Amino acid sequence: MEHKPVAQDAEKASVHNYGKSPHGLLGIDEAAEARLRRKFDLRILPMVILIYLFCFIDRANIGNSRVAGLERDLGMSGLDYNVLLCVFYVSYTVFELPLQLVTKKIGPGKTLPVLTLLFGLFSLCMGFVQNYGAAIAVRFLLGIGEGGIFPGLAFYLSRFYRKDELGFRLSCYIVCAPGAGAVGGLLASGLLKIGSIGQYRSWRCIFIVEGIITMGIGLISWFVLPDRPETCKWLSADERALADARIKAENPGQTSTIDKLHRKSVMQGIFSPSTLLAALIFLFNNITVQGVGFLYPTIVRTIYPGESAIALQLRTVPPYVVGAFTTLLTGYLSFKTKKRGLYMLLSSPFVTIGYIMYLSSMNPQVRYAAAFMVAIGAFSFGALCTAWAAANVTSDTARASAIGTVVMFGNLGGLIATWTFLPKDGPRYVPGNAFNLAGSVIMFCAAAGLWAWQVRENRAKENGRDDHYLVGKTEEEVQLLGTKNPHFRYSI
Repeated sequence: MEHKPVAQDAEKASVHNYGKSPHGLLGIDEAAEARLRRKFDLRILPMVILIYLFCFIDRANIGNSRVAGLERDLGMSGLDYNVLLCVFYVSYTVFELPLQLVTKKIGPGKTLPVLTLLFGLFSLCMGFVQNYGAAIAVRFLLGIGEGGIFPGLAFYLSRFYRKDELGFRLSCYIVCAPGAGAVGGLLASGLLKIGSIGQYRSWRCIFIVEGIITMGIGLISWFVLPDRPETCKWLSADERALADARIKAENPGQTSTIDKLHRKSVMQGIFSPSTLLAALIFLFNNITVQGVGFLYPTIVRTIYPGESAIALQLRTVPPYVVGAFTTLLTGYLSFKTKKRGLYMLLSSPFVTIGYIMYLSSMNPQVRYAAAFMVAIGAFSFGALCTAWAAANVTSDTARASAIGTVVMFGNLGGLIATWTFLPKDGPRYVPGNAFNLAGSVIMFCAAAGLWAWQVRENRAKENGRDDHYLVGKTEEEVQLLGTKNPHFRYSI
């Protein structure tokens, strides 16, 4: 069949009565759109939040278990704990992007429940390990199970929400990173008070109980999460049409919301400058966030060496609560102002100040206050980086690969984080704190640079630099232009 060239200013009309422009939807009922958004918020967002909450709890409960005697019972010493953390991130990082492409191919409504069930099972198994070698094996498997969760959830939500709506919804589940620290600390302290479940005592109870809960969530999510708006039985035909039109209108050149997995689109998503810089920022940010998740209970122990394990668990909670609040606040403000880079630039100085405080003082009060500063600045980047990358590509495939790339780099940061705070450096941990201080400066500079580049690119597009890309192109070729489409604008 012969393809006819499309005219430079031609854009396919969307389904039903919704028109499409380079900048948004034409003739849309804003009240209907708000009602649709609320349905998504109520129907799918709570399950997404619950999955990621326990994803992070099952990952970070190793820190709580360390305080409760895991090293002693498994005969660990020296750098054994750091190796145990490291193997998780090796498998997590290696399998992350492949699992994201599998999620794109099969559909997130199917893969996410299965992966949740698996990482819950592996967390449960951690409660039964009897030696260090078995613990290494289980943590490696846990990394595989969790590898597709964070990017998969972000990709899943991008099928339901517009670009400016996505950041706040991502923050609603990424807030579970600091939230998991608070919930995990409270749950761990409660389980330690119980003392045992049958013959399983102390830290084993943490893994057993949290693993069983996670597996239950995975089973429920299989029946709750639709794959995309088109399969939502609780939407009317008009609502499904509107959901489809909302996504297509923001992606110039795209004639369908769910495209086929195409190698060129995968490469566009991975190698977009916006993706790569957001990935660099998230790498350094995740060195901080994951270091906090795994090592904060240990750092608190160095600040308050005379307190009991339960008291130490409870002291880890308040900074996480503050971090959770600022994550939601920055996500909401980015949604209202339609900006992401601005809040990165405002957040990173808090991380810088926090690590300066860690380096400059051994006073317990100063160091505890530093934990709050780091939490205020660091935890919001997960939503902002992922949303920034997702907003600056045009197709479903490109979004899947862009999100997968950003999160993969973030988890390379998690891998690095396992070696930033070594036992020999305690209690001051100068190398780790200095490394995170430098990382916070790099994050600030990279965010400022990306913002400036996107402003310059948008100005060049408005001046007609990319108009020639549409000349003589078929419909299929226009779909594959990606960010070169002259109607595309970078979302800062």
